[in-house]
Amino acid sequence: MATRFTLRQLEYFVAVGEFGSIAEASERINISPPSISAAISHLEQEFGIQLFVRQHAQGLSLTPGGRRFLRRARSLLDQAGALHELASDIAERVSGPITIGSLTTLAPLVMPELLQAYQRRYPDARVTVVEANQVDLITKMQRAEVDVSITYDLELPQDIAFEPLAQLPPFAIFSSDHPLAGSESVALETLVDYPYVFLDLPLSREYFLSLFQNRGLRPMIAARTPHMHMLRSLVANGIGYGLVNIRSRNRKAPDGKEVIYAPLEGDYRPMEIGIAAMKSERYSRTHQAFEELCRSSISNTGIPGMDLS
Repeated sequence: MATRFTLRQLEYFVAVGEFGSIAEASERINISPPSISAAISHLEQEFGIQLFVRQHAQGLSLTPGGRRFLRRARSLLDQAGALHELASDIAERVSGPITIGSLTTLAPLVMPELLQAYQRRYPDARVTVVEANQVDLITKMQRAEVDVSITYDLELPQDIAFEPLAQLPPFAIFSSDHPLAGSESVALETLVDYPYVFLDLPLSREYFLSLFQNRGLRPMIAARTPHMHMLRSLVANGIGYGLVNIRSRNRKAPDGKEVIYAPLEGDYRPMEIGIAAMKSERYSRTHQAFEELCRSSISNTGIPGMDLS
């Protein structure tokens, strides 16, 4: 008798296997816990195997057989996704799944407007967004966990293609009552006399430190954070100045206090924002459509969520 199961049941099983609990999987994929639990029970009954060990305190743990089943289930779902992409290409329709990565500092500003435009144009596309630092984004693209990313030209390996779309020069950011807040521009030589709030992200940190090192300077680091929102709040509350490449349209920190930007004096390498994807991939029509949208939406004259004036 043929085994009866659905790809949807496999998707639910893979989600639980990856997140370690039904509750976490339910939140991530927006499916009710009873539906996920029923799907796993059906798979275990249909195949006659135990996939998970139920542990009340620690959630669910995959059995050795469950781990093997998870690898094969992922492969089957990938093949099913490829069939969707093939059908879309044949019909020249933009539909099916796409996973879009975005650098954590860019995502809150750039992605909402892009996603709104993309989903309005292509309602049959199923979009998942992954936010990560640069190192993790690269890894996820190499593992085929992300199809395409909006990110910077920071230490990209040879197997990833990058198309630059706009340049973002560095700016200093101050609280409204900082002594340098009224400056039309500011020199790094002046900034080193003040406390510095350091955006401490993989690869980004090397970029910002290089601005000082190339001029033989050493910043006086007062605080570190990997989060742009936290940096803006620390700066707004007078902990120190910051250095960023992103100026949002909203000039207030998350706590409502004002921040002020000033360009750096001198010639500094800008960050380049663009599209990154694996060179070896055969891009689906869904992927191509997203890249086309990015090209029309991101340039030196305008970027979603940002002030380029």
